[in-house]
Amino acid sequence: MPGARLTQEERRLIAAGLTAGLGYGEIARQLARPTSTVTREIARNGGPSGYRADNAQRATVRRSRRSKAAAPRVPEGSASTGDGRDPAAVEEYATQLAELLAQLGMPRMVGRVLACLYVTDCGSLTAAELVQRLGVSPASVSKAIGYLEGQELLRREREDGDRRERYVVDDDIWYRAMLASAQRNTVLAEFTRNGADLLGTATPAGTRMAEASAFLDLAGTDIVRAVQRRRRQQGSGEVVPPESDA
Repeated sequence: MPGARLTQEERRLIAAGLTAGLGYGEIARQLARPTSTVTREIARNGGPSGYRADNAQRATVRRSRRSKAAAPRVPEGSASTGDGRDPAAVEEYATQLAELLAQLGMPRMVGRVLACLYVTDCGSLTAAELVQRLGVSPASVSKAIGYLEGQELLRREREDGDRRERYVVDDDIWYRAMLASAQRNTVLAEFTRNGADLLGTATPAGTRMAEASAFLDLAGTDIVRAVQRRRRQQGSGEVVPPESDA
């Protein structure tokens, strides 16, 4: 049961649980499902405020049809990876990851390219391989690659004697992404600080700007410290315990 697709009735129970204000864990326990299954289901179908059971069911049917239609795009010999993994399940996970990234604000095609790269063991693919796996145009892949390069989420490399470029995601992709986020917070903090000076900190608008600036500045500093601490601990092999709010 835990590995099976959600039924329409289960989706209705999820919707009812959200309406009742239940947490994801409680909804998952009622369905005897992993919390991660419920979390992904809600994230890819409108989030907690926009989730609708019937819409989610129709979207699942559409994705299933697209997956069947896309079957010929899977390279020959990939039906069995030899490592015990189910290629169809890996492909579905990549789709879910791309959907989640889109929910979080990343352009949809960019998320698809990043997810496709991220679930490969080698972490690298050529443009042609991305076009084949995703079933999209080379121009779409090229545009997504440009975006990801601009965010420092991948790099290009070319092996000796090979004219084809490969696009690579490193193991520290999220480290760099979080640092980029901290830098954006710093820029926004400075801008809102200027707004506070312009409006006057004695005015409600100026106070609002000043508070926003202080928060963004602190958030950026905390992000940088957290990722650097994680980096140091990984380099030393130290086991990193989960952070406590206590």
